[in-house]
Amino acid sequence: MDNQQQSNMPPSVISTKDHLYLKDMLNWNLLAMKKAHFMAQQCQDQSLKQELDRVGHMHHDHYQRIVKHLQPGQQQSGYIQ
Repeated sequence: MDNQQQSNMPPSVISTKDHLYLKDMLNWNLLAMKKAHFMAQQCQDQSLKQELDRVGHMHHDHYQRIVKHLQPGQQQSGYIQ
């Protein structure tokens, strides 16, 4: 039972593979945010422009959440929510 509880917590050191995946996740969110922002600037339809802005903000929030979880000293209570 104790081993199962420990597996629910992220490790204090991440592997190279995990590091590369986290880097990819950050890049994916940054690219999606930039694309949504660019498309919103080009859009003439206001409802579509608002939706693209919302999508861009969502990806920005995801990016910031990942960065926050990667900062040392952050008190974590499990996986990224």
